[in-house]
Amino acid sequence: MSFEVALPILIPLLTGALCVMFWRYNAIQRALSLVGSFALLAASIWLMVSVYNDGHVVMYMGNWEAPFGITLVADMLSAIMVVLTGMMAVAIAIYSLSSASPSHERFGYYPLMHLLLAGVAGSFLTGDIFNLYVWFEVMLVASFALLILGGERAQMEGAVKYVTLNLLSSAIFLSAIGLLYGLVGTLNMADIAVKLGEAENAGLIDVIAVMFLIAFGIKAAAFPLFFWLPASYHTGPVAVSALFAGLLTKVGVYALFRVFTLIFNQNVEFTHEILLWMAGFTMLTGVLGAAAQFEFRRILSFHIVSQIGYMILGLALFTPLALIGGVFYIMHHIIVKTNLFLISGITHRLLGTYDLKKLGGIYKSRPFLSILFLIPALSLAGIPPLSGFFAKFIIIRAGVEANAWVITGIALLVGLLTLYSMIKIWAEVFWKKLPKGLDDTALTEGKTSASTVVLYIPVVLLAICTLVIGLNGQPIYDFAEYSAAQLLNPQGYIDAVLGGAQ
Repeated sequence: MSFEVALPILIPLLTGALCVMFWRYNAIQRALSLVGSFALLAASIWLMVSVYNDGHVVMYMGNWEAPFGITLVADMLSAIMVVLTGMMAVAIAIYSLSSASPSHERFGYYPLMHLLLAGVAGSFLTGDIFNLYVWFEVMLVASFALLILGGERAQMEGAVKYVTLNLLSSAIFLSAIGLLYGLVGTLNMADIAVKLGEAENAGLIDVIAVMFLIAFGIKAAAFPLFFWLPASYHTGPVAVSALFAGLLTKVGVYALFRVFTLIFNQNVEFTHEILLWMAGFTMLTGVLGAAAQFEFRRILSFHIVSQIGYMILGLALFTPLALIGGVFYIMHHIIVKTNLFLISGITHRLLGTYDLKKLGGIYKSRPFLSILFLIPALSLAGIPPLSGFFAKFIIIRAGVEANAWVITGIALLVGLLTLYSMIKIWAEVFWKKLPKGLDDTALTEGKTSASTVVLYIPVVLLAICTLVIGLNGQPIYDFAEYSAAQLLNPQGYIDAVLGGAQ
């Protein structure tokens, strides 16, 4: 039995449980969180090595073979997403050593963080469509609790919008599962794929496919039901915002990639045409929303929406190169977007605000931080030789090869507008002088406090990852190519899960 596929779920669950046991001892919880995050990363790397060698890693819970029992299964896409989850867990755990307030820690910050990580890993590794719903709900509970830590008015308003739209998504998702089960009589995704290919009611299949598309589109913050994200992600503690920005919407994107390559691949012209329009409008509305903002984290939140459009575009074009670009873009974006949120937290530590008009002077006093911002910011905009350039280049080339000229033009335009937003942040926060009358004590201090130095550690590590991907992207491309090949040939996934049960 391939036990390594269960470890990325069990480790954060165990870490969270241990943190609950030491509820009154914040220092012990910090240590447990850090150790648990590194253990999650190690387990995820072990899983990826196994997947790279074997193609698929499958575990049957309780030794009940598919399709009768619950199955955990990892292919290359799952393994990539779990490794990225481990990386972000380590980054956030280190950052939280200095950023998490004692009041947040007393109200369960660390147990909730690891419960969220377990939900994310479970979503990536489940081979059962109902269990995917269950893990989505685990994430929703943990993320809602993390979002309202502190109980401030803005947090509560953002959390209400967040949970309302996500509950709508859950209701649609559960309804779609019920209809799908009524049609094929199974919940195992590999078995669904086999039986759906033999089903005759094409109209009902298309209706169910659209329901899944809407449910996962909401989770991914895709057009038109994306507005919950920029209304909520900027309201919580900065480490929570960074964790959400890096991982939560990517679970929705992952679900779209999984379902519309494995299960709903009978009427690609219909479903992927919808995905294509969704991708275009998601890119445009997100980037235009960001251009109108003057609050650091709200700009970054709107750019999460616009960048989700590039990932969906890779799926919508549905060519080998486009899928490679979509997976490559996911890897790049998780690292870059998390880092930008972490940097926004450092600027807030220095000057006490996220309002661009009240910020300034950082380049003169903190040039190293300014350079650390430029690396992910220019990568997000697609400037060579950073990771974002190659991610965008692959998707745009795929669009050109598919003769999708309009959507390719939109993708290029959105890249330029993204650069505008990043330049706006650079000019307002780092380049211009600090407005008169504002407290510049933190900027004029000769030394940076030890607690602030801790905040720099994950930022530096993630910036190095961005540079490495940009300067030596071939290994990342190879992983994305491996993943795309498996997505385009779902029979390998089906055979690995069902074995001789077909």
